Amino acid sequence: MKKRIICIALALLSLAIAPFSAVADGIDPSKEDMMYPETTVTAAEVQDIPAPSAILMDADSGRVLFEKNADEALPPASITKIMTLLLVMEELEKGTFTLEDTVTCSEHASSMGGSQIWLEVGETMTVDELLRATAIASANDAAMALAEFVAGSESEFVARMNEKAKELGMENTNFVNPTGLDADGHYSSARDIALMSRALLSHETILPYTSTWMDTLRNGETELTNTNRLVRHYEGCTGLKTGTTDGAGSCLSASASRNGVNLIAVCMGAATSDDRFSACRTLLDYGFSAFETFIPKRTAEEPKETTVRGGVQEKVPLIYENVDSVLIPKGRSGDIQKILSLSTDQEAPIAVGDAMGKIEYLLDGEPILSLSITAGEEVEALNLTTAFLLFLKMLVGN
Repeated sequence: MKKRIICIALALLSLAIAPFSAVADGIDPSKEDMMYPETTVTAAEVQDIPAPSAILMDADSGRVLFEKNADEALPPASITKIMTLLLVMEELEKGTFTLEDTVTCSEHASSMGGSQIWLEVGETMTVDELLRATAIASANDAAMALAEFVAGSESEFVARMNEKAKELGMENTNFVNPTGLDADGHYSSARDIALMSRALLSHETILPYTSTWMDTLRNGETELTNTNRLVRHYEGCTGLKTGTTDGAGSCLSASASRNGVNLIAVCMGAATSDDRFSACRTLLDYGFSAFETFIPKRTAEEPKETTVRGGVQEKVPLIYENVDSVLIPKGRSGDIQKILSLSTDQEAPIAVGDAMGKIEYLLDGEPILSLSITAGEEVEALNLTTAFLLFLKMLVGN
């Protein structure tokens, strides 16, 4: 209790001197009522974003739409918590625990500095409450409590973080803690952060947490305000996570959706909080200005089956890969060329799922999408035994 009283007093003091100091993690009361206008940004303009490292990614396909020093390993600050949240969401979906399960705060979790909700040793909160504190207010004590609850210890959880990073193809990342507090050997890159952001966004149940502007805990006693002001001021923003430390500077992974276009913008190492929001806003504006969704459509001309040589049957049904959409430069859907390549004499045996061809979509001669065509049934090879059985079947049939 004494710790909480001291922290509250310090917080009140910081608010009193806010006009004379930097506002923590992007919450600037002077900008609370500002709504960013919808802006058209060109490819040339996006080059000048005020961040040394950045990337813009299509959240659906993982396609990179813009990058700037995207593989440089840098301190990620609290953007680290995207991985923490991802591992929690995975365990929730496995049924390992529920949102209503309670977590007891350890002495270690209570000792976290930086952003926090002032958890006391032995205090209990539900997984839901700790998710809200972590996703909205970037609370380090809440993130650590979740990590210990999921894996039993911080070290075991960090091991899982790095294992998941490898699984996602994050080649320039090493985690040392689940909070993002500065530590030797704790680093990531804009590309890697976009990859784990994309993985987190695939768990739709995280969106009510990351897209919430304000909430409360402890029956209204503890107020939570999202450290990502784009959540309130950028149309379609769905999250995702800010990060600020002395070593990392100002960082942001911002996600937004408009008209079927789903984007992730990441910037690292910005000099100020305003710079990171400006950089990611410009990236998102560019994405929404320059790209639109193209939805491949099936046609009656596409064969439903193809011939097979040397099989117990002469034809095999086909299965066409489906995709909801792909991003293309705005206004270019009429310029897309469709090319169907199909095997018409593949030799048996054929297993279900064997490649039988593909459909490619080209724009200016460059492939933008390739969809596989596979066998829908097994076709056995015709040998003496199968030929004899087939002959008997024909006799009985006649």
